[in-house]
Amino acid sequence: MTSPEPSRFTLDHRLPAGHFDRELRADARAGLTATPKVLPPKWFYDERGSALFDEITRLPEYYLTRAEREILHARAAGIARLTGARSLAELGSGTSEKTRVLLDALTAAGTLERYAPVDVSPAPLREAGAALRTAYPALRITATVADFEHDLTLPRDPAPVLVAFLGSTLGNLDTPRRAAFFTALRAALRPGDSLLLGADLVKDPQTLIRAYDDSRGITAEFNRNVLHVLNEGLDADFQPDTFQHRAVWNPEEERMEMRLRSRTAQSVKLPAAGLTADFAEGEELLTEISVKFRRDRLTAELADGGFTLTEWWTDTAARYALLLATPTP
Repeated sequence: MTSPEPSRFTLDHRLPAGHFDRELRADARAGLTATPKVLPPKWFYDERGSALFDEITRLPEYYLTRAEREILHARAAGIARLTGARSLAELGSGTSEKTRVLLDALTAAGTLERYAPVDVSPAPLREAGAALRTAYPALRITATVADFEHDLTLPRDPAPVLVAFLGSTLGNLDTPRRAAFFTALRAALRPGDSLLLGADLVKDPQTLIRAYDDSRGITAEFNRNVLHVLNEGLDADFQPDTFQHRAVWNPEEERMEMRLRSRTAQSVKLPAAGLTADFAEGEELLTEISVKFRRDRLTAELADGGFTLTEWWTDTAARYALLLATPTP
């Protein structure tokens, strides 16, 4: 699919027809029959969930977005100078709002020719394309609808390429999935290319818990939204108010976990998945992990995946890191 200005903006839809319906059924069957029960966090993000998350990023307790933005504003010009990127690829780009600091810096440096956002949803990519064509009239935008964990589509030219993976989305991947991601990404990059990665850091557990269990209850509604998605997509009969939001620090894995705890024993029917899920009173459903990192741990994971850490920046409170890495020869 292309816009009326194919030379300026293209949208390549690489997900097959019916992809989300099949994935939702498969994830529900696998996750709700597992012990403990689990669902991938990608199902938070229907239109309502995306709006709730946008609201979360503005909450006083949720420091991550502000910390990353602080680092980007301080370091974007240096990132442009260090990478000399002619192509910027962004994984999980959404509406690309947070990327404008990078786009501005690379444009000011005179190198950027192409922006290649990747997301599983076409709507934010179209929205971004419309806005960015106006803001950056010389920029070629080649958007791709894809699941980067299974179909890592990156531009090959013009080189060098800078891949941005921001928002601490890396933390939603467990250790094996992070290893697979780094290995696949390294295989897609060439000498001279770079990776810009956002990572939330290990810190006081109470600060973390507040960030995932805000005083207004917005994160609780966001968490329960996955049950609305299952109701809508699978004709399920979840009663979201019968589940309590829980934000738990897992010290062994050094990660935050979002869970939904059943307030009562109940059976939930999901006809479109051919499934009935039984919950005991107090039984929990794991809906998201958010791994927090230490520099030595992340440096080692990058090295194992074929990357060399070249720069490590934090916000002034040292809560969050933005790092630059290059493919190891």
